[in-house]
Amino acid sequence: MMHYRLNGHLALLVKTVSVAVLFLLLTAYSFRTEAAAPEADAGSRPYRIQADRITYNPVEKAYTAEGDVVVTHLESRLRADRVQVNTDDMVVRASGGVFFTTGEDTLEGDRLIMNLAEQTGTLYSGRIFIEESNFHIKGERIMKTGKDTYAINGACLTTCDPENPDWSITSAHVNVTIDGYGTLRHGAFRVRNIPVFYTPYLFFPAKTKRQSGLLFPHLEYSSRNGIIFIQPYFWAISDHMDATFYYHHIQQRGEKAGIEYRYMAGEASKGTVMLDGFKDRRVDDDPDDPERKWGYTDDRFLRPNSDRYWFRMKADQALPADFSARLDLDVVSDQDYLRDFRGGYTGHGHTENVFQSEFDRGIDDRNDRVRENRLNLNRTWPTASLNADAVWHDDVVARRQMDTNPTLQRLPMISYSMLKQPVFHNRLYGAMNTEYAYFFREDGVTGHRADLHPRIFFPLYPAGRFMLEPYAGFRQTVWYTDAARDDIAADNRLDPDLQRYTQRGIYDLGADLTTDFHRVFPVSAFGIEKVRHGVLPRIRYSYIPDVRQSEYPDFDEIDRIDEENQVSFSMTHFFTSRHTVTRPGADPEASYNMFARFMVEQPYDFNHEESADAFLPLYAELDITPARLFALHADARYSHQEDAFTRSNTSLRFRDMLGSRFRVDYRYTRDASKTLKLGLEVPVREWLTIYGDFERSLIDHTTVESGIGFLYQTDCWSADFSYRALEDLDGSRDERYYLLIRLFGIGEFGN
Repeated sequence: MMHYRLNGHLALLVKTVSVAVLFLLLTAYSFRTEAAAPEADAGSRPYRIQADRITYNPVEKAYTAEGDVVVTHLESRLRADRVQVNTDDMVVRASGGVFFTTGEDTLEGDRLIMNLAEQTGTLYSGRIFIEESNFHIKGERIMKTGKDTYAINGACLTTCDPENPDWSITSAHVNVTIDGYGTLRHGAFRVRNIPVFYTPYLFFPAKTKRQSGLLFPHLEYSSRNGIIFIQPYFWAISDHMDATFYYHHIQQRGEKAGIEYRYMAGEASKGTVMLDGFKDRRVDDDPDDPERKWGYTDDRFLRPNSDRYWFRMKADQALPADFSARLDLDVVSDQDYLRDFRGGYTGHGHTENVFQSEFDRGIDDRNDRVRENRLNLNRTWPTASLNADAVWHDDVVARRQMDTNPTLQRLPMISYSMLKQPVFHNRLYGAMNTEYAYFFREDGVTGHRADLHPRIFFPLYPAGRFMLEPYAGFRQTVWYTDAARDDIAADNRLDPDLQRYTQRGIYDLGADLTTDFHRVFPVSAFGIEKVRHGVLPRIRYSYIPDVRQSEYPDFDEIDRIDEENQVSFSMTHFFTSRHTVTRPGADPEASYNMFARFMVEQPYDFNHEESADAFLPLYAELDITPARLFALHADARYSHQEDAFTRSNTSLRFRDMLGSRFRVDYRYTRDASKTLKLGLEVPVREWLTIYGDFERSLIDHTTVESGIGFLYQTDCWSADFSYRALEDLDGSRDERYYLLIRLFGIGEFGN
């Protein structure tokens, strides 16, 4: 039985990776003496010499220039006390205060021999300065082996002040490619000229151009996993794609490997694929063992976590005819994996950040045992949209631990939505939503459903100040199930009289009455000239009749349309300030800021007007943003029957002109969660920042996560030290210590 489940387990991963691969495949004289170069030789390049004195030797075919000499050749410029230029081979010999620039990079030294045509030569007792990365490289002998390549003997490199660097790396031999990477052999890392450690080989960035090579390793200590060593390798495949490989040594668990592949075929066509996994030496303990250490106690399911992995992917693809596609994949071996490995290069946090920043959509929470996989094809028009989805919800526990899997899938779901638009000479407006879906599950009732819901709106403008918009709609739904009679009898949610073919028709009616008032107040404070107070009252009514629906399949919320006879009253207040902005060389301009908004809404249910349930929960929202330094959002839902809030959320963000940041988040859902999150970041000095965060469950009276640290930063390096304590759902605790040292221009090590 275990072999059967394991094979099915790996087969799912193979199928998922196959889908991902298929998607990717779719997918002169001046104030001084001046001489110009002759153009007789076909291989020569134009150059110009300026100096206090210039002489020419016809026998040697060479110019000799002395006294503040400047030689220019294409984008190169040479300055020295004395320069000799051979017109045959374009070799220059310079001495005394040599200063050579090519592009944005600079070479300085005592003596230089350089072939201007081939851009090769040797600089003695020299220094290279790479402006973009602030790199200073000193060398006893610097050999320019090509236009952008150098070989340096007796080298010392740093991004600090080169005369007295906080850190430096010395090496007998260094190779550097400008706009690429450098390599050194037998190097010593020095702090204030004191050797700290030895490295036999090292890659380092010499500018911003991507190039394959080893990145700095990371170190981490965890009370649960022990010492973790991570070595990344970056592969620059092409200008439009790259990959990073990760090797993890986890002291208590084993050796883990991972890859992150990225491609960019265009602004609307890009993708990121991540895969990591390993054979875990630790498996879930017996839940009855009081000394169990490696399992989780928040549910009854054991985890045979030997072969563990996580595959995830997001991709966007532009298609012909203005269609586009999106692919989201998320397949994990077990329900513990994302909690065990939530941090680091391949952790859940890093993955969430990458997907949010690149694709503006994240992934399911690390505690969710059901992972969503989706393929979406869509096209939008100014007033309509078309979407086709194939959605697979992977229930990790059901897949691994259960004999049956009733998880509902939508394969496919096609929807077309038409926004409100005028018909019949703008007297009426029409809108429509329509959808087809095939619902599949491994165990349980499956079937087809088509749903059509058009609406007609008739806007009226009584008294010229109000807008009254009544509407009428009709929803027609048709089902065809694949269920046999014994499947229906086994599903207690269904009526025993359920037929394979069923249909339902429900109408809905409603109206929306709105108006607006406003008043402008003169103000003279904080640079504000005027404040506009706007009020938007609204009354909404909706009616849906009571229709018996127990004989229909129950796949999702569309299959059960609740009776409705409600009216809701809402009032929204807007506060907008105006001030004048004056920019140099431009006319004054008015600038507006909606610094506050408050909305409150109260629904009333006529179907329960005889009882206390007639007044449905009161809902309110508040947003205050008086300036860029402060923001407050709050929302709440209040139950009249229970005389209590059933949900409330408050979020406060504050920062001052010195860079201090403070945040507070309060989240409350009755009978579910009640948490408080705090975060603080304070720059004590220009070189020192202290930070911390705290999250506590106010229901369990437990600290979910907390941390504190400090960041020390100079012009060329920084050290970030922090301590974090994490507590999981089952009460297990993991303490982690981080030390991250960044050498600007080189990279970072530690974690």
